[in-house]
Amino acid sequence: MHTENPGNPVPTTPPSSQDLHHVKDSEHPGYETTDVNVGGVIVFLGGLMGFVVVFFLFCFLMGKVINTAFEKEDGKTDQWHKSNSMFAGAAANGGKRDNLASTTEMQQKELAQMTTSFPNPRLDTDDGNQATYELHAKEDLLLDHYSKTPGQDGVRIPIERAMELIAEKGLPVAPAVQTTQLAEDATPKVAAPLTTGFARTGYELETIETREQKMNFNTAKSEEK
Repeated sequence: MHTENPGNPVPTTPPSSQDLHHVKDSEHPGYETTDVNVGGVIVFLGGLMGFVVVFFLFCFLMGKVINTAFEKEDGKTDQWHKSNSMFAGAAANGGKRDNLASTTEMQQKELAQMTTSFPNPRLDTDDGNQATYELHAKEDLLLDHYSKTPGQDGVRIPIERAMELIAEKGLPVAPAVQTTQLAEDATPKVAAPLTTGFARTGYELETIETREQKMNFNTAKSEEK
């Protein structure tokens, strides 16, 4: 029989935190003593859904108010503004709007409507850029290429060739006439012009550059073949 020596007690170790965690008593039974508050969860989800519904209703009503304000600001539609109105598509389709069209398509529709509504001549819609470009392009064709006028003899030659011929042959010199100048008179001096005839717009320069790039690309592509 083993007996402990009272003079030499056996040391004891304190219980670890893991042992204390597994201790089961009335305060720590080892499981949840309360159930999930199902009612609180349902109330929270219901409130969240109600907030979402109220938010979308608010946005819908706000959109209606804004659209109504725009319609009142634009005034009543007439024969000039009916097709250009932002609500014309919805009015024609029973309250449903048309699909959004591209900018080019909208410009073509507006141009077609303007052409049928207003007689010629009309004001330029592009600040005259296209008209100026077409005018200068016609002038370039006459100045830089050979051409012939129907019903007239002779052929027009390019202006560069005409300048070369004049430089080779020279201009006819009129006989000098001796004139007596007054004291305050001065002989005018003719200077060469600073431009080639007309100043090109930025739109023309961009169009000419784009055309040259296309021509260079086509030339390089044909050389590769």
